[in-house]
Amino acid sequence: MSVSNAIPAWLAWQPWLVRVLALGCILENTGSSSARAGYRPKIGSVTLSVLTAVYILAVANQTFWMRAFGYLATTPMAFIAFVLGIFAITIAALTTFSVKYLTKPALIFFVMVAVVSSWFTDQFGVIIDKEMIRNAAVTTRAESAHLITFSFVLHILLFGVLPSLLIAWVKIVHRPFLKKFAWNMAVIVPCLAIFVAAGLGFSQTYAAVGRLHKDIMLTLNPFIPIGNAARFVFATENDRTVVRRPLGTDAHQRTASANGKPRVTIIVAGETGRAQNFSLGGYPRETNPEMKARGVIYYKNATSCGTSTAVSLPCMYSVYTRADYTHRKGLETDNLTDILGHAKVDVEWWDNDTGSYGVANRIPYRFLPDAADPRFCTDGECLDTVLLDKLGDWLSNVKSDSVLVLHQLGSHGPAYYRRYPDDFRRFTPDCRTPEFGACKPEEIVNAYDNTILFTDHVVAKVIDNLKKHQDTISASMLYVSDHGESLGENGLYLHGAPYIIAPAEQTRAPIIVWLSPDFSVASGIDTACLAASASNPVSHDNFFHSVLGLMDVETSVYDAKLDLFSGCRKAPDKAVQASFKG
Repeated sequence: MSVSNAIPAWLAWQPWLVRVLALGCILENTGSSSARAGYRPKIGSVTLSVLTAVYILAVANQTFWMRAFGYLATTPMAFIAFVLGIFAITIAALTTFSVKYLTKPALIFFVMVAVVSSWFTDQFGVIIDKEMIRNAAVTTRAESAHLITFSFVLHILLFGVLPSLLIAWVKIVHRPFLKKFAWNMAVIVPCLAIFVAAGLGFSQTYAAVGRLHKDIMLTLNPFIPIGNAARFVFATENDRTVVRRPLGTDAHQRTASANGKPRVTIIVAGETGRAQNFSLGGYPRETNPEMKARGVIYYKNATSCGTSTAVSLPCMYSVYTRADYTHRKGLETDNLTDILGHAKVDVEWWDNDTGSYGVANRIPYRFLPDAADPRFCTDGECLDTVLLDKLGDWLSNVKSDSVLVLHQLGSHGPAYYRRYPDDFRRFTPDCRTPEFGACKPEEIVNAYDNTILFTDHVVAKVIDNLKKHQDTISASMLYVSDHGESLGENGLYLHGAPYIIAPAEQTRAPIIVWLSPDFSVASGIDTACLAASASNPVSHDNFFHSVLGLMDVETSVYDAKLDLFSGCRKAPDKAVQASFKG
């Protein structure tokens, strides 16, 4: 059998055979006499470090090896050198911790981090970068509970806790300090030499592959997750020194509403709604029948600022484009809600997701799951119809120009089936568990499509509420999803991939607009022009300036070129305005 044929066979058996063999190696090392009461097998600290390194690479890096082989399959010798180099550098790294009182805690830490990380990497294709860690840090208990499944716990117990107990059980034989240092270096130096030799021997191949496949090293456990966790901690500490800089303090509304009624814009901040599954954009399943019936304008070529809520939400509400945005800039600069406030527009935020990520820190804010209304909520999560419950009352009490943000739970996975009531189980059979491995691919897609169908209903009801109050308000609605979602394409699920390598399924996030007739007339916005321009490429970069345009806010930070409506705005027809005034 050739090398190129042998490697795929090894990879095919890796998930279970290699794990069992790796565990067997450690168990065998304890000796058959380990059953004797009080007996603790002895092992050298370097030997234990080497065995642990081999175990981690064999058990907790399935995705890493699969991707590396896929990218280097045409150059088998480069792949073999790559494997040797990774094993060598990992052994060198773990041997560095072969120090009395440090060996066991360090090795157990590496094993547990690697095994936990590998679950999410292998099951969902998740890359655990700094932003993914930020998402985990702010997630709610209810949301995180969907990820703590029986399979996850079993995985941790078998491949994390059991080896850790074995590491804790064996008795390490330590040499005197100078001999230990010499022995450690006798392992570390040759390993480093192998690593360097492997890298230099195929440097051109690795450089070319690295340029084409920037994710080749991003799933290496446990080092990449540990490094990114450190980056997150340091960044969080630096964030404590942030001083917010006022922005757009010159903001003011150019004119009062031309028809004499308050302008009201409702922003539906969508969650995980990917454009590929919206029938408004051509998806063959009818997932948007209600919005279609209400004549919305759908921007089908819209892209997001990020692939996670923690990035996209503060980015789209900031003045910065995706190219210029950073987390720190978002913290230290006034956002859209602040600037609307400077212009004396009333702004409020109702949340049914995981929070506003700092966007709503200085405006009235309601976290609806806290009410635990049994009509909508179970186990700390609520259906998005909770956003509609008090909407009519709020609209009845509007007295001045206002913006209301409704932050959906939307299509957040993996528990898609929890996002819609039984009345919206149109596409069946649907996956009824957060464990994707227990469902067929089409069942996962069915469940996801049901979430889009339910989002369609919620947004349509927002529009209906606005229509009911058209005698007292001049209304508009803007739906913007924060990012998309992978549903198994190329082995990826959920979202949060680094943007530089993220698939279109995670970055295409639809934008939908509805304007009441009197709002479009009073604002001078030609809806036919908008519909004609809706196929143009747009992005979250347009959101900040488009909302300012809808509310007729003038400020030095407003950019008409990024306002979706500016190119379709004309002088209002005063005669038509008068007819709306009655």
